[in-house]
Amino acid sequence: MTSYFVLQVLNGLVTGLIYALIAAGLTIIFSVLKIVNFGHGALYMIGGYAGYYAIHLLGVPPLFAVLVAMAATFVLGVIFERLMLAPLYTNKVDRKDEYATIVTFALFMLLENAAIVSFGPFNKRPPSFTDASLHVGMLTITGDRLVAAGMAALLLIGLSLFMQRTSLGQALDAVSQNRDAAAIIGIDAKRMFTTAFGLGAALAGGAGALIAPIFTLSPSMGDLPSVQAYIIVVLGGMGSVPGSIIGGMLLGIVEALGVGYYPDPNRALAYSNAFGALLLIITLLVRPTGLFGRAHVRME
Repeated sequence: MTSYFVLQVLNGLVTGLIYALIAAGLTIIFSVLKIVNFGHGALYMIGGYAGYYAIHLLGVPPLFAVLVAMAATFVLGVIFERLMLAPLYTNKVDRKDEYATIVTFALFMLLENAAIVSFGPFNKRPPSFTDASLHVGMLTITGDRLVAAGMAALLLIGLSLFMQRTSLGQALDAVSQNRDAAAIIGIDAKRMFTTAFGLGAALAGGAGALIAPIFTLSPSMGDLPSVQAYIIVVLGGMGSVPGSIIGGMLLGIVEALGVGYYPDPNRALAYSNAFGALLLIITLLVRPTGLFGRAHVRME
């Protein structure tokens, strides 16, 4: 019984680290730009396909294909932000929140339908990161899950160090807290907006490339993870990167334990989202701002 519990926790932790990677990108975009990116799940999907084609067309090793996917989605995010979100920073748009919602939802629709046309409707699977498996007593964890979890953890640690130790990361944090004060000390807010959206897109793309060898690629693969990312952002506290990391791992573990111990195994998987929603409800009842929430302003 103990072995089964540990296995469920480890599986949940792997999924939770991927969730955390997606949610961290969404959190950065929200905290700096003050918008919710409804196209985030589509960027996750594009990252998966970018990694797949980097392997098959360019001969890139599977692990390095994750970095290629992050670079590709970073560029895509920067282009989209410069072309479609730039009007938000001027007086040309009166209803900025509504404009951002429509434009980012259009990004989701565009990328998902373009993926169907470009990549086909059928599932694809890239090569495994490794054929090895970890055996501890009765426990068996595939190498792909271990590599994905390890790479996600390294990226999250790197993100935390980047935000805390680098001048660019501190500038992003300054803009997220107070744009006017950041401008006074010489920080270009528009440059930070572009950087934040590109960085958020890159994290989503990296998560998609990491999860692809474990499951499969499809044009709609980002739909459910994007919903999970929104839950994690609220759970961890709107705009808190550490909160999104902890919230992602917590959500993954709760879902895994809920599915593993649900009395009816045939229906357990269908209720996995309900366990996450229940966790969110309980957290907000106890702490309405989320685990590490802080006050944020709307885009002016």
